[in-house]
Amino acid sequence: MPQITVRQLFIDNAEKLRLTWVAGQSGANNLLSNDDTEQMPLLSLVGHLNFVHPNRIQVLGVAETAYLAGLSPESMQEGLSRLFANDMAAMIVANGQPVKDVLKEAAERYHVPLLTSPEASPFLMEVLRFYLSKSLAVSTHMHGVFMDVLEMGVLLTGESSMGKSELALELISRGHGIVADDVVEVYRTNPETLEGRCPPLLRDFLEVRGIGVLNIRSIFGETAVRPKKTLKLIIHLAKASGETLAPIDRLQMQAATQEILGVPIRKLVIPVAAGRNLAVLVEAAVRNHILQLRGIDTTREFIERHQKFMEMGE
Repeated sequence: MPQITVRQLFIDNAEKLRLTWVAGQSGANNLLSNDDTEQMPLLSLVGHLNFVHPNRIQVLGVAETAYLAGLSPESMQEGLSRLFANDMAAMIVANGQPVKDVLKEAAERYHVPLLTSPEASPFLMEVLRFYLSKSLAVSTHMHGVFMDVLEMGVLLTGESSMGKSELALELISRGHGIVADDVVEVYRTNPETLEGRCPPLLRDFLEVRGIGVLNIRSIFGETAVRPKKTLKLIIHLAKASGETLAPIDRLQMQAATQEILGVPIRKLVIPVAAGRNLAVLVEAAVRNHILQLRGIDTTREFIERHQKFMEMGE
């Protein structure tokens, strides 16, 4: 289950948000986990000060600090006690607002990290929401080669020795890019989007039988490697036998999909046989899928034209 500590959040965002740790060091290991995103929308993980529906990370901007400053000492103590008693992971005072001693005392007492930032609260929350959406994304690992073909994330799958790496190498030589070889980390960054990344250990490398492990960045340059890509299409390589070809819909009347982390992804099966130029076929498949995304369905056009000719013959 994806989870991060407040300490890690601070380390990763301290420079960009100019964060300063003021109090509550004992709560450095407070966790933000994927359970939080399932129990509440991501927008509720980070938000302005809220007593009714407390955010896991409470942000105090100009209006919130002014509100607290207007409370009587008794009301402030009562409100802060109720606020910190909730399951709060951290509190951030934004906009360069001064931090009252009563906030520092409460942070220490309830073991809640208290951070400050000179950045405006809307910008701070936008950065942290994006960061949390990446860090807490549900993920899985898939076997295959993940490519950037014509600016589209394409996952090449198939049995071992089907030529996935050789196909990837040819696509790279034709100007396309590689994200990951062999193992692809797939993250669901939002309900309808999957993002493919490469494990750090395998980054830049591609194994080709007979040659060995190649450093694609060193051989082809920086533009041949992509750090990540949104997964849009799966192309499965299968042996061109009768059993493989029989169930394939030649007109692609029904769009096949494969569900990954609850997200359906368009899937094509390309039979592999001697003499077939797989790189050209993959490029053509991607171009056709792009047209379909734009509402241009060539199969429907063919069927409609065929129907017209039949009607004319009658």
